[in-house]
Amino acid sequence: MNDRVESVNGLDFTPRGDVFRSPQDWRDLFIYFLMVDRFDNNQENIPPYNPGAASTVRDPGEGKRFQGGNLRGIIRRLDYLRGLGVNALWLSPVFKNRMEQNDTYHGYGIQDFLQVDPRFGNKEDLRDLVREAHGRDMVVILDIILNHTGDNWAYPGDRPYYYWKEAPGPFEFGFWRETDPEEGFQQHDAVRPVELRHPEIYKRRGQIRNWYDPEEAIHGDFLSLKELDINKPDVLDTLIKVYKYWIAFADVDGFRIDTVKHMESSSTAIFCNAIREYAERIGKHHFFIFGEIVADDLTIQQYIGRNSRIPGTNERFPSLDAALDFPLYFILEEVIKGFLNPSHLRERYERFRNLYADHGEAGRYFVTFLDNHDQMSRPYRRFMHQNPFPDQGVLAVGYLLTTQGVPCIYYGTEQGFDGGGNHDSYVRECMFGGKWGAFETTGHQFFNPEHPIYTGISRIAAIRQREAALRYGRQYFREISGNGAEFGYPLDGKSTLAYSRILDTTEILVALNLDTGPRNDFITVDAGLTREGRRMVSLLDPRRSFEVERIGSRNAVQVNLKGHEMDLLKCEP
Repeated sequence: MNDRVESVNGLDFTPRGDVFRSPQDWRDLFIYFLMVDRFDNNQENIPPYNPGAASTVRDPGEGKRFQGGNLRGIIRRLDYLRGLGVNALWLSPVFKNRMEQNDTYHGYGIQDFLQVDPRFGNKEDLRDLVREAHGRDMVVILDIILNHTGDNWAYPGDRPYYYWKEAPGPFEFGFWRETDPEEGFQQHDAVRPVELRHPEIYKRRGQIRNWYDPEEAIHGDFLSLKELDINKPDVLDTLIKVYKYWIAFADVDGFRIDTVKHMESSSTAIFCNAIREYAERIGKHHFFIFGEIVADDLTIQQYIGRNSRIPGTNERFPSLDAALDFPLYFILEEVIKGFLNPSHLRERYERFRNLYADHGEAGRYFVTFLDNHDQMSRPYRRFMHQNPFPDQGVLAVGYLLTTQGVPCIYYGTEQGFDGGGNHDSYVRECMFGGKWGAFETTGHQFFNPEHPIYTGISRIAAIRQREAALRYGRQYFREISGNGAEFGYPLDGKSTLAYSRILDTTEILVALNLDTGPRNDFITVDAGLTREGRRMVSLLDPRRSFEVERIGSRNAVQVNLKGHEMDLLKCEP
């Protein structure tokens, strides 16, 4: 049956059943970001990875091509993800890309905004995935694109055109791309919906060359992808209808918006407000919209926690609910590995006091992460690349799970994926193996629930779900002492990194040994809440407990930790 939709005018925005209620607070979520093509292909009898037996020969070109992951494969791995402690899925874009292009496996080059890419499955598969996730108390977030389409048309002569500031106007339009000789546009030709099939709605300024020029970044083409002019009301209205339709059809729970810094902030705010109002109307009262803004805190705060003014009017609309926490990402790896003074972490959170009225609540505005599919600050390698210390992987994700923010893990991190190379494909290896498996292998899957990183993360995630202070609490870094007399903040990787999360009358002390060897440091605690003589018990191993001592004018506990060990302590009742 052909259910292809040509125009947004015929879309039905009525939910297909009872809608799944949104989380009351997204800090209750632990997000798992996966690339659909690289996660699971729904094939049986794929042998598990065995380091001694797996072949380590693969073709580098395979990393740039579709590998066969699909939506049905994700469905069959939901219990694996639930076991990790995950309760939210963030899917790379699932919408139809150009069928003749085998290198858009990532999904960001959309040809048809109203269809699921057939290489991933179909619309019913997406709806089934959301339904199955909801049945496990998990929510689903779609990765969406507003500011560009795929490479659906060409400049004259099909030549690359580049951004030129002095250009008197848009470059000339060339032609719509077609894949067959039949007259008229067939299903794989041009772009859909038809409302996007007008040359004048594209900026047509050529590819970005200077990514640091704000004007060029907003108006230029993102590589070969074609920049839409979302300042035009008809264009923005079309995109609003497209994404309202996917909420109605599939009952998804949130959107992650790609390349927000390449869009006008007012258009972003109008879109977010329209989606949020629609979701409210149908009963999804906390629909989550977060964005990718590769920038510092001063830039990011312009998009979150406030309303954006609409040019030419007196109206203000709320923009993003949250942003990916790139400022943390830029420093976290180096601190955990001992290459950067932990003071950089403290200084980062101190900025919250200046930028947000309630610094304790600032965590709701950030989705924190360790690895991702782009690796902006360290192209192109994962956290575990050439890292001989797997426990550091648990430390790093454990930090995300116990600090302010909505924690997010990138697929494969829990299995110790260590990809790195001269192309982003090296951080996009296949969990199901295929021809582009991790550790330079082919044909072996990596869904091992006994992997030490997986089990370490799952234990901390379970504690986070039980302890409200780890999700909502204020955060304070703690001074330490090696001799019990002289206290100060840690200065290097040969130390214990410690901080408290405090909510009401509860203090949870988190201690991370950044050193390779054991440490037995004294750690400051809140004297008003954690009183002298009481015992703090390990939430990871209740057999361990530590007496609170009075040392000078402070209260402290002496905590022994193995190399790269983490512990969470709370006063016994």
